[in-house]
Amino acid sequence: MNADHLWVKSSYSSQDGGDCVEWAPSVALATDAVPVRDSKDTSIHGIVVSGPAWSAFVGSLKARG
Repeated sequence: MNADHLWVKSSYSSQDGGDCVEWAPSVALATDAVPVRDSKDTSIHGIVVSGPAWSAFVGSLKARG
C-alpha cells in the first residue's frame, strides 16, 4: 500500500480520538480495491478489500444509523 495515496478519514469514525478508519478513494475508483488503514497509527500496514465488500460494510453501517 502506497503512503502517497490521498487518505480520507471515514465519516463513521468517531471525532473524539476513538475508532478512526481511513480509506483511499482514488485507488478504489481506479482499481475497485479499497485500501483501509488505522488513522491513529499510519505506520501499521492497512488492508485492501474488494469494492463490493467495502460497499456491503458501509451499507451495514448506514443501516445501523
